[in-house]
Parts: sequence; structure tokens; C-alpha cells
Amino acid sequence: MPPLAERLRPQTLDTYIGQQHLVGDNAILRKMIESGHIASFILWGPPGVGKTTLARIIANKLDRPFYTLSAVSSGVKDVRDVIEKAKANRFFSQANPILFIDEIHRFSKSQQDSLLGAVENGTVTLIGATTENPSFEVITPLLSRCQVYVLKPLNKEDLMELAERAIHTDIELKNRKIIFEETESMLRFSGGDARKLLNIIELVVNSDQSEEVVFTNKVVTERLQQNPSAYDKDGEMHYDIISAFIKSIRGSDPDAAIYWLARMVAGGEDPKFIARRLVISASEDIGLANPNALLLANACFDALHKIGWPEGRIILAEATVYLAASPKSNSAYLAIDDALALVERTGNLPVPLHLRNAPTRLMKELNYGKDYKYSHDFQNHFVEQQFMPDDLTKERIWKVQNNPAESKLGEWLRLLWKGRY
Repeated sequence: MPPLAERLRPQTLDTYIGQQHLVGDNAILRKMIESGHIASFILWGPPGVGKTTLARIIANKLDRPFYTLSAVSSGVKDVRDVIEKAKANRFFSQANPILFIDEIHRFSKSQQDSLLGAVENGTVTLIGATTENPSFEVITPLLSRCQVYVLKPLNKEDLMELAERAIHTDIELKNRKIIFEETESMLRFSGGDARKLLNIIELVVNSDQSEEVVFTNKVVTERLQQNPSAYDKDGEMHYDIISAFIKSIRGSDPDAAIYWLARMVAGGEDPKFIARRLVISASEDIGLANPNALLLANACFDALHKIGWPEGRIILAEATVYLAASPKSNSAYLAIDDALALVERTGNLPVPLHLRNAPTRLMKELNYGKDYKYSHDFQNHFVEQQFMPDDLTKERIWKVQNNPAESKLGEWLRLLWKGRY
């Protein structure tokens, strides 16, 4: 039997829960659907808020051929095959088919390019679904041909309506006596995600063979701790695994880092989320001990965007091993936090006159920029002068850490500043 989330998937707008700003009375998508004419659009929102369901409802309502692709497993050839099928189908039908692409943000540029012609000439009406900001993840030519509609996480009232519907209408659950005595944990772990809520309900009910199933905060928490996969990938386990991943890199353990990477890849984690964390780790944990780490992490992010999936896993693996094996330093991370604390403590101190910009005659008359020494005019491209505000000349912020790269920087600075560093 299909999972509860699939059994309860709405078939009409009237049974669709949430997103009233889009499908409620007189809302834009409802009016578009009722008119029978829809343009290509992208649904942007977190997991489990009804993007796929809404696309299927639209296809059913308009009685159009419905093709679906997952950006996780589809390549350019799959896109072209579907477009050819749509062209053949269009020959027999006046209404152009709907092509639904789940997780469209995972499509590479070449994959997105392959859609342009079919969308522009009306071979297909594209409905894309994404959890990422389309402005960053969808190419501009394709984005310009689509409207973007934002879906919101389900609120507590929406989730409880869904929960009540589940226990009273589902073919399996309606035969059990189910009581929602406490709902805080159930709603909190759901996080506005309908699929996650239904997974939790199904898990708790299936693990209790008694005649009466009572939902309490304690029961829900215990069941989820025993079966963490029921509420991932965006629940607590999601954050635990990314935490273990980053800490393994910080701890210079490539074996552990690549293991946690594999856990995320196998669990369907968004590759760009992992790549972003690698860029952060390169700055936060490796920093000036190996500045090339940031370059490689950023190259990983760019390459992932161009190559897509599944080959992108190799790029992530290379960056992960390199970062984990690199020497570590958090001096830049500590420096910016110390500097922010200093700014908060001392306020907006004036910029010394010789450092100020002087684009006008009045500013020059007020001695803006006067006596500033141009570093490149001096030996070693350096001349000692004051760069901090007057009240902070004795403050030290960046502190050299004990690694070869920073030691070399420290030696150079001590040579220039006569022992300041």
C-alpha cells in the first residue's frame, strides 16, 4: 500500500490545504486554472508544501497530458525525449502538454538551455518546482519566460486540518481510534511540511498496536528518535549530519568527512547546500592556513552548478577531502568577530582626517586626505602611518596562528611594523 502522504494527496483545489494566497477564492492561480489558460511558471517553496500536488491538480483540471522529470536523475537526453513526445502528442491535441520538473534548481545550465525552445514556442507549458531562489538557480532566459509563485510553509491550522483529515478519511487510519492529546512536538517536527507531518502520524500509528493510539509530545519524540528517517532530510537529523560533516573537516579526518558526505548524498540532500557549507568551512576553519582552500571550495560550487548531478558528487568529494586534509586556522573568523565586538563597544568612531576621501574643494580645505602617504611610493610598498581611529591605535585584532602560511605572513608584518605583530 502507498505511504499515507501519497494516499492523502489532494486531487482537486477544493481539497488542497494551504497556499490560499495562490489558490483561494479569486487568487491568481485559481483564476488562471478556472480560465483554462495557464502560462509557464515556477513554484518556489520549502519541501512538503504542495508544489508537486498543485502541478498534478492543474494537469488533471485542464485535462492535459502531463510529463514529469526529476532534475536529480534526468539529463539533457531525457529532456529532449520528453519534448519530442510532447510534440507528437500536440499533433493530436490542441492543448499543449504540461512538463513538470521537480527540483529544477538542480538542472545544469545546459539542461535548462535545452528547455528554452520548447517553452518559448509553446510545445510545452513548463511548471518547475524548486526549494531554492530561482533568481540564483534558474538561467535568466528561462526565468524571463516564467512567472514565479512563492509557496509558504503550512501553518499550525493547516497542519492540524491535514492531521484531522488523515485520521478520519484515510482508508487505514479511519479504522483506528486515534487521539491528538498533545500536538506541540508533532507540529514542531513537521516544520510546516505536510509530507513530514503525515510520515510522523503514520510512524506513530504503525508502531502502536493498541486499540487506542494517543499522540503526546513524549510519544512523538521517542518514536522519531528511534526512526530519524521519518522526519528527515530537513529535520534534526539533517542538521546533525551536516554538523558531523563540518566537524570532521575541522578535525582533519577525511575518512569521516567523506562518510558524512555519502550519508547526505544517499539521503537526497541538496548538493548546493553541501557546496555552500564547504565554502563557509574553507573560510571559517582553514582560512589563512591554506588560502587555496577557499578557491577550491568556490570552484567546487561553480563546477557543481555547471555539471549538475550525479557527477557533481565527485566534485563534492574532491573538495571535501582537500579541506579535511588541509592545515587549519580560524584567525580570520576570530578577527571579524573581535572587530564586530569592538565596533559595538566603541561605536562610530571618526575616520582620521588623512584617510578620508576628498572629492570636493571644501573637503580639501577641511584637510580631508591631507598628509596621507601613498604606500606604493615607498620601499617595500609600505610606510608606517595610522590607519585605526585615534582611540584604537593600540588595539590588536588579527592574531597570527601557528601554521606555516600565517607564520610567514606574521614575519613579513613584523618586519614592516617593527614588532607590532
